[in-house]
Amino acid sequence: MSAARLRAASGTTGSAAERGGPDTERWPGLAAVPDAPARALVARRIFLNAVRGLRVRVHLPGGRVVGGGGFGDPVMRIVRPDEFYRRIGADGLIGFGEAWMTGAWDADDPTGVLTVFARRLDSLVPKPLQKLRRWALAVRPADEENTPSGARGNISRHYDLSNDLFALFLDETMTYSSALFEPGDELADAQRRKIDAVLDAAAVGEGTRVLEIGTGWGELALRAAARGAEVVTITLSEEQRTLARRRFAEAGVADRVDVRLCDYREVSGTYDAVVSVEMIEAVGERYWPAYFAAIDRALAPGGRACVQSITMADDRMRAARDTWTWMHKYVFPGGLIPSTEAIDGALAEHTRLRVVQRRDFGPHYAETLRLWRDGFLARAEEVERLGFDATFRRMWEFYLAYCEAGFRAGYLGVSQLTLARRVR
Repeated sequence: MSAARLRAASGTTGSAAERGGPDTERWPGLAAVPDAPARALVARRIFLNAVRGLRVRVHLPGGRVVGGGGFGDPVMRIVRPDEFYRRIGADGLIGFGEAWMTGAWDADDPTGVLTVFARRLDSLVPKPLQKLRRWALAVRPADEENTPSGARGNISRHYDLSNDLFALFLDETMTYSSALFEPGDELADAQRRKIDAVLDAAAVGEGTRVLEIGTGWGELALRAAARGAEVVTITLSEEQRTLARRRFAEAGVADRVDVRLCDYREVSGTYDAVVSVEMIEAVGERYWPAYFAAIDRALAPGGRACVQSITMADDRMRAARDTWTWMHKYVFPGGLIPSTEAIDGALAEHTRLRVVQRRDFGPHYAETLRLWRDGFLARAEEVERLGFDATFRRMWEFYLAYCEAGFRAGYLGVSQLTLARRVR
């Protein structure tokens, strides 16, 4: 669904909103509960067996409580068991997320619940059934392929939702990537520290020619320009470009920052430094060679690059790379989180670049996401006034909680990778 259609689909009027459930015209993917009784039965058995060994308490209608958790452990409430098991039986983790969106299950602390599951994700399904994984999981739609035209559509679906929406839960820097905290930091302080670490790694200073792949809303380019650099920054999001341009003009650096609506494959020229913060996750495995080759072509002799990337273990990445997930369907179409091994391999095979320094700070992303989620929930009424309905708000809460859980469980990490050409 396009960003414009999703915003339109998130209005607050209509009979479904009055019934308390998703508007089936606006959320067609939630229109009907899957009719898969046999799969629902299997899902019920797997779920109840799995939670028996987890530190979580699952409350069922009628007062029954299952799970291996005790007092103080996270509580999950299954509100409509039949729907819950039918959704996960038919669609696995996509159905699990959709069951949250419809209210078939709930939790006061969804991050806590999801963290418990994330820590045991590899063993929730019995090993014999894991062998059937390739046939049970959904395959990515062809229209989410990150060709130049496909990438524009994928980026637009997320980043063109509304600048005002993102402004409600991001800090004043409008930075949408992991912060780097020190004790006592406010979120904005930690975001500026992260950006400065990227600029330091790429040796950005007075007179440096900088290419930024992935503008965001412009804070990195602003801070690079404040150091005296000349910056070309590229994005595929029209909404981001509009706001970034306004910020550059207001800061008085528009003469030193050129923001372009441009694909990384179209970049020309050479630069002393190339920086790219959490852009690679949207590139897709097929295009990682082209992404790193573009950095290599753009980097002048003696230059340095810094790439910040969310990461996951290599075996998990390989297992996930051909599947279509809840995150693809509702939040980030076309993406794949790389492993550091995959990054090293793409660099070695397709470029002259190598990783010369690496900084890992996954727990900092968990804290960043907690603050974003707190801010989003605190301003729910303002989100509604922007035209996003209750189903969208539950979707967005689940997205932020789901990601936070991944970092808290150690399932996900984040790294700043400094790149330089190998010495022959």
